[in-house]
Amino acid sequence: MRAAFFDLDKTVIAKASIVAFGRPLFREGLITRRTVARAVAQQLIFQQFGADEERLEKVRQSMLQLTKGWDRNQVSTIVRETLIETIEPLIYAEALELMEAHRAAGDKIYIVSAAPEEIVTPMAELLGVDGSLASRGEIDEQGRYTGTMAFYCYGPNKAVAIEELAERTGIDLSRSSAYSDSATDIPMLEIVGHPFAVNPDRPLAKVAAEQGWETMVFTKPVKLRDRMTLRTPIVGGGLALAGALALAVLRSSRRHPGGGATRLKTPA
Repeated sequence: MRAAFFDLDKTVIAKASIVAFGRPLFREGLITRRTVARAVAQQLIFQQFGADEERLEKVRQSMLQLTKGWDRNQVSTIVRETLIETIEPLIYAEALELMEAHRAAGDKIYIVSAAPEEIVTPMAELLGVDGSLASRGEIDEQGRYTGTMAFYCYGPNKAVAIEELAERTGIDLSRSSAYSDSATDIPMLEIVGHPFAVNPDRPLAKVAAEQGWETMVFTKPVKLRDRMTLRTPIVGGGLALAGALALAVLRSSRRHPGGGATRLKTPA
C-alpha cells in the first residue's frame, strides 16, 4: 500500500494555519490585537527567510505560554465553526489536484503538520483525506491546556510519526510520496521513495537540488466551497483527469530525469 504525506502550512494552504485562525481567536477573546500583529509579522519573516530551528523554537514556546489555561473544547469549537471562512481562500488548487491524483491511484492521503491537532484534524476531514498526524498539547483534568506539549509533530518527529503509522497500517514508504515547503521537514522527505519540495524555502531548495528531488511551485489559492463539501471531496472530471495525468508525469519524471516533456518546472 502506498501513501502521500502532505505538510499543511505553505504546502496545502498558503499561510501558517495558526496565523490564519488569529481573527476567530481574537473575536472570542483568547488573544489580543498585539498577538495577531506579532503572528502576522512572524509569518512574513518565515515567507522571506524560511523557518530555522531557533526561530521556530521561540514561536513554539510563545504559543505554548499563550495557550496555557485555554479550554480545549472551546478552541475546537472555534476552529470547526470558522474553518470555511478562515481557510477557504488559502487552499492551493495544485495541492487539491495532487490529492485527487493520489486518490485516483489508490494511495492513502495524510496531512502531517506541526500545527495543533485541533486545527489539523478538522482540516483533514474537510479535505476528505484518510487521516492526519499533528502536535498534541498536554491537557489537565479540567480540559485546559497546561502550556506543555504532549507530542510535537515537528522535524524528526514527523518522520517518527509517519514510520509508526506505516508499521501499523502496512504502508510501503519506499513507494510513497511526501510534499513539504520547509527544510525542517527533510527527515519526512528522506524516508519516502518520492520526495517533493513544494514552494521550498532556501535551505530546502538547496538540499532538493543536491539530492535530485523534484521541485514544485504552487501559486493558485482557491475557494474551497467551489471544490468540495465537508468530508466529501467534489472534484470535476476534468480536474481529476488532469491530476491523474500530473501524477503519472511526476512518477515518470523520477524514473526518467532526462525525459524532456516530463520534467517539472522549477523555480528560477
